[in-house]
Amino acid sequence: MAYEPWQPGMAITAGRLGSISPVWGDWSPVWTTSTGANTPSFGNAVISARFAQSALTVFWKLEITFGNTTSFGGGSGSDNWRISAPVAAAAINGICGQGEAHDVSVANTAGRLGLRVRLTTATTFEFEVSTGRVDATAVTAGGIIDAVSPWTWANTDALRAWGQYEAAA
Repeated sequence: MAYEPWQPGMAITAGRLGSISPVWGDWSPVWTTSTGANTPSFGNAVISARFAQSALTVFWKLEITFGNTTSFGGGSGSDNWRISAPVAAAAINGICGQGEAHDVSVANTAGRLGLRVRLTTATTFEFEVSTGRVDATAVTAGGIIDAVSPWTWANTDALRAWGQYEAAA
């Protein structure tokens, strides 16, 4: 049921309460790129994509651990990855979450760096690097996340993000 603001005289029903009481559920993200070229594929990646909606607020969390059959696309450092959002947004947004990218080839947690998540369309997230790696190793410049940025992605590397945004009415 879509969210409808409370009006005088409205009855409390299970449907009305369900529209304002967040219940976490799964969504199946679709992985594309900003240009539509160099399309990646999850392959056997392990994906946890969960969201809850309370009225017009969408809460979401995403964790992807890439597998040995994941195809990262053929990007050249200029074709940002996109992940479909669970619910259409009211508007594009410069920031709707944060997260981390993890290069597991680097010992311990030194291969992690911070991400900013943006809604670049009403239905897709894009990721950009918002910090350097915690071990101060330089990463590929440009700020975007694609097959070769901020590093060349590989099996068991991970992308984790979470946030919230306003849903379309």
